[in-house]
Amino acid sequence: MSETSETDRYAFPHRVLHWLVAVLLLLSLASGLTLGFLGFEGAMERFGRAGTDFLYTSHKSFGVAILALMTLRLITRLLFVVPDHDPPLHPFQRVLSTAVHYLLYVALLAQPMLGWAATASGDFPVQFLHWHLPGVVGVNEELSERLFVWHGWLGWAILGLVALHITGALYHWLIRRDGVMTRMSLF
Repeated sequence: MSETSETDRYAFPHRVLHWLVAVLLLLSLASGLTLGFLGFEGAMERFGRAGTDFLYTSHKSFGVAILALMTLRLITRLLFVVPDHDPPLHPFQRVLSTAVHYLLYVALLAQPMLGWAATASGDFPVQFLHWHLPGVVGVNEELSERLFVWHGWLGWAILGLVALHITGALYHWLIRRDGVMTRMSLF
């Protein structure tokens, strides 16, 4: 097991943003999957008007927060040095790790924007907590339906990428025991 120093870790702001996004993403996926499986009518039957409104508002708020935090993550990724792996990763692992990270960045920036556009084009309120945000596109029901389908597909892709990311982290933590987990830990 290698000893990890502070210089082998991501900058503290980047680590905090990573974990904030991780928590919000899990909540967003849970609310999105619930709404996706139940649909509006099913959510109304199961949770009533107040519960359904809470789920939709929460999902939208999580998305807006993820968009803001991912923008900050992108900035911290560009401003601070990304530590090298020590010991170095096998070339296949490095390619897979890099691909998953870049795809997560793109997906976690695109997904909230896609949801925002789908919501606005469907003439639904775009919300962050109790604030109503401006729509980014005009009302177009056909476009809204198409964007919501893409939003759903991208949600499944994000779920797959997160599964790969967590699997890789667990592999390094439990099997290789090479200190990779400490690079992003808060403590």
